[in-house]
Amino acid sequence: MGKQHIDDAHRHIGVLPAYPFYGGPPVRPDTTARATVRDFLASLDAEGIERTLVLPNYGVPDPQVAFDLNPLALEAAQADERVRCGLWVSPKASDAARNDGALALVGEEGVAALKTSFLLGGAPDDPDCAEQLDRIFTTAAAHDLVVHVHTSPGAASDVDRIGHLVDRYGDDTKIHLVHLGGGMSGHLKLIGGRLFDWIEAGKQVYTDTSWAIGFAPTWLVAEIERRGVGHERVLFATDTPWGDFAGEHARLRAAAGDGELSRAFFTENFEALYG
Repeated sequence: MGKQHIDDAHRHIGVLPAYPFYGGPPVRPDTTARATVRDFLASLDAEGIERTLVLPNYGVPDPQVAFDLNPLALEAAQADERVRCGLWVSPKASDAARNDGALALVGEEGVAALKTSFLLGGAPDDPDCAEQLDRIFTTAAAHDLVVHVHTSPGAASDVDRIGHLVDRYGDDTKIHLVHLGGGMSGHLKLIGGRLFDWIEAGKQVYTDTSWAIGFAPTWLVAEIERRGVGHERVLFATDTPWGDFAGEHARLRAAAGDGELSRAFFTENFEALYG
């Protein structure tokens, strides 16, 4: 058997400044982050990644840091045909001017997605975010881009609240919910029915298995086989530098095996969604 073709649907570029998270000392936990396009491309070579979607790194509570990395992500996409990029955009009304600059780049070669998250503030059902969210999702639909949305347990990124975006925009916009719903509760909600219900309702919803708890990929595969849908909506992703290739690959490969479903997860679904 030849070497498996692997595409990574979600990794980041850029190094974040040190920050005192949760009242502790300033730290820089993104130890494998790449600060330059050259180093980023070298990491693809080292891990055997054939194609990838690169996104600006984010996490410190300063939106300008993520916005400032949009040109670097775009540079990576235009430097190597293996790379497509997502542009960072914010749901917050206070970031409207920053969004102006980001959305001005949607027609550039290599742009395939818009990335947003509520980790830096806002919420899917916050009236303050309504205008910018509508702008993000309708712009993506108009330009055939995917909207990447962070998920995690509780608060504004919980599947219960993120689901409002799928219900509202999923008919017209492709939505990629990262982290398989995020944590135990997210896995139970998404795999337990919502992902498949959305697909059967015609929503253009996708997910990746980065950060998935050990049981989740195996259960996901079993539910895809039981329900007969969803095989084309799951993508492999590392979320580097917040995840790692070895662990993410091992979990999904063990669940999917090396046949048709594995090819869909690791290659074919990326090609269909991101080109």
